[in-house]
Amino acid sequence: MSTRATPSGLRRWWFPLAVLLAAAALIVTILVVDRSQSDDEGAGAPDSESTTQQESGTQNDQAATRVEHPEREAFQEAETRDEADLQAIGPVDAPVALVVFSDYQCPYCASWTAETLPSMMEYVEEGRMRIEWRDVNVFGSESEQASKAAYAAALQDEYWAYHDALFADGQHRPADQLSAEALIDLADRLGLDAAQFEEDMESPETQTMIDTYAQTGLDLGAFSTPTFLVAGEPIVGAQPTDVFVDTVEAALAAND
Repeated sequence: MSTRATPSGLRRWWFPLAVLLAAAALIVTILVVDRSQSDDEGAGAPDSESTTQQESGTQNDQAATRVEHPEREAFQEAETRDEADLQAIGPVDAPVALVVFSDYQCPYCASWTAETLPSMMEYVEEGRMRIEWRDVNVFGSESEQASKAAYAAALQDEYWAYHDALFADGQHRPADQLSAEALIDLADRLGLDAAQFEEDMESPETQTMIDTYAQTGLDLGAFSTPTFLVAGEPIVGAQPTDVFVDTVEAALAAND
């Protein structure tokens, strides 16, 4: 598998900046809507100017969850597009790639997996999207152990089954269920070769891959989870499914 380093053109502050810009856009939205309401009360009926302001407010509300930036092409270099990537699904030449930065102790990552990932998988099944999963392990050693376990499952071609089990029912496992023993037991219950799984989970090669994936996210500034790149556009947090669908559709249209 490729372990390509994060491109030097990327900036660690882009994800934190995206949050600040989103908040600013939301404040603008509130001010615009408030002014529109005041104009409506004074005039008794909406005019063309207030309608324009309301439309502007809708656009700014969308900007609060999807932030345009000038380094999209640089962010797209975070996509490995590697056939040998064990934590990816979908064609390497799919028109849109979704890179997910996650943590197995993150409740919002778990809920996003249950609520939004199925819709993204539909694009994968259609051959229009590739998903690449990266764990940044910001919650500590148990998260890292879970990441190693998921990679060990991937070595037996069971990454997504194991991933879904770690986030079963949209919930993350408590730390005491992310011990090596508990993770090996889970692999056994899923029908994996438990002995091989244990060996792979603790191998230096697995540790190297886990460290590489985590560093990729940290180098991008993904210090909180989940964060995403959709065709190079950052989305911060477990936003509603419609936000992701709209962003993906816009990216697909841009590729037509």
